[in-house]
Amino acid sequence: MDRPFVEENAKARARLVALVAGLKDEELSLPLGDDWTIAVALAHLAFWDQRSLVLMRKWKQSGVALSPIDIDVTNDSLLPLWRAIPPRAAADLAVSSAEAIDRELQEASSDLIEAIESLGEKFRLYRSMHRKLHLDEIDTALRKSGAK
Repeated sequence: MDRPFVEENAKARARLVALVAGLKDEELSLPLGDDWTIAVALAHLAFWDQRSLVLMRKWKQSGVALSPIDIDVTNDSLLPLWRAIPPRAAADLAVSSAEAIDRELQEASSDLIEAIESLGEKFRLYRSMHRKLHLDEIDTALRKSGAK
């Protein structure tokens, strides 16, 4: 079975790892708008990769099913918690969460991957899509601040 999402996820994860390794602690607090900072965006990435990891493990046990969630309500509800996480811890969680879900996706059976594909939600396999969105926002903020 062809798994192009594995390579795409690996590229986005490598970009995340390099970004986090190069960020100074004070840069993690740079604003992104709407009460978000770079650290909040990284905590946000960690959460959504962790949610995907939990779903993968659940689906391995009990089969793939839709898992609807109100994204905006979830993000708004979690914002105070993400802001409370120490910035460096948020950055480290983003990396470890990306590594964990990418490994789970890479090692998943072909049957499980086919079942996930049948949901028609590309982001379930291509975690890179979400990472790229926020990594681009972070890169823009760093450039505007003169940090990069």
